[in-house]
Amino acid sequence: MSVIRNNWTKEEILEIYNKPLMELLYEAATVHRKFHDPNTVQVSTLLSIKTGGCPEDCGYCPQAARYHTDIEGNDLMSVQQVKAQALRAKSSGSSRVCMGAAWRNVKDGPEFDQVLEMVRTINKLDMEVCCTLGMVTENQAKRLAEAGLYAYNHNLDTSEEYYKEVISTRGYEDRLETIENVRKTNVTVCSGGIIGMGESTEDRAGMLVALSTLSPQPESVPINALVAVEGTPMEDEKPVEIWEMIRMVATTRIVMPETQVRLSAGRTEMSREGQAMCFFAGANSIFAGDKLLTTPNPDVNEDMEMFKTLGLNPQKPFIKISQPKTVEAKDSEYQSLGEKPRWTRPDHTIERNELAKEKSKLATKE
Repeated sequence: MSVIRNNWTKEEILEIYNKPLMELLYEAATVHRKFHDPNTVQVSTLLSIKTGGCPEDCGYCPQAARYHTDIEGNDLMSVQQVKAQALRAKSSGSSRVCMGAAWRNVKDGPEFDQVLEMVRTINKLDMEVCCTLGMVTENQAKRLAEAGLYAYNHNLDTSEEYYKEVISTRGYEDRLETIENVRKTNVTVCSGGIIGMGESTEDRAGMLVALSTLSPQPESVPINALVAVEGTPMEDEKPVEIWEMIRMVATTRIVMPETQVRLSAGRTEMSREGQAMCFFAGANSIFAGDKLLTTPNPDVNEDMEMFKTLGLNPQKPFIKISQPKTVEAKDSEYQSLGEKPRWTRPDHTIERNELAKEKSKLATKE
C-alpha cells in the first residue's frame, strides 16, 4: 500500500468494503499509520454564510427552496460577521473554516467579491479557508486562489448511476468539471459524498471509484451520513448503522491513503465508541460546532472531551500544504469576466423530489 493508485475498479473496492470487519479495520489502520499521525485529527468549522433559497432539487437538502422545511434563510453574511465567527472557531481549536453558500453556482458580481474578501480575511488569521459555493468556472477558481483559498469543496454525493435518483437539476459532469477547474489552480480539492440515501453498496463503491481515479486524488474526502430532515424527499430514510460508516471510512482510507478523510454529517447519532472506531479506521478530520450548515452537530466542548478521552490532538493548519499567499483585490491579476456559463440541466424528473415539492406547495397554502 505504498503506491497511490488511480486505477481502482468497483470490484476491487467492493472486495475491500465487504471484508470481515476486523480484517478491514486492521488493514485500514495500517495504511493510516503509514501516511498519517494516528493521534492527530483536524478540527474544522463549517459556516453557512448564505442559508436557504437554493434553486436545486437535491433530495437530501433542507436548503432547497422547493421543499418545506424549518430552515430559516439568511442573506450573505458580512465580512466582519464571518471574521468574528472565524476567531471564535480558532479559539475553540479549529484550524480550518469552511464557508458554504446555498448557490447553484458562483455568479460574478458584488456577492462573489464579498466572498473573496472573506477568504482574504480568514487566511490572514492563519487558518485554512475552504469554500463550497456550487459550480465554478476556471476564472472564478483562479480568483479564489488569488484571495488565499486553501480548499474548495464540491461533493460528488454518490455514484454517477445513483446521482440521477438524487438530483435532477444538474449533471454529474458539472461536478467533475468544477473539480477540473479548481485543479487548474493551487487550491486543494475537497470532495466526498453521503451514505444512507437509499443507495446500494455498489453505489458507494462507485463513488469511491470516481474519487480515487481522479489524478491527483482529492486532498480531503468528507464521508457524510444522511441526516433525514422533515420536508425533504429523503425524510423517511432510515439512519445509517455505525458499521456502515466504519466500513466506508476504512475503505476510503485504503483506496486513498494520503487523503484527509473527514467524518462529517451524522455524528450526533454516533456514540463516542463508534467515532473512535472511525478514527481507528482512518478518519482524521471532524467538523466542530452545534451545526453543519443547517443540521445538528455535537457541541465543540463534547468533542474536546472526546479528544481528551481518546488521547487525540487537534491538527495545526497547513501541515500538508503550505499557506497560500493572499493577493489584495487592487493587485489581482484575474478580474470579473461577467461569465454566464451554461451548466447542465438534465431533462429527467425524480418522483420523490416532485412529491416533496407538491407537499411543500400544499403546506405553504395552509
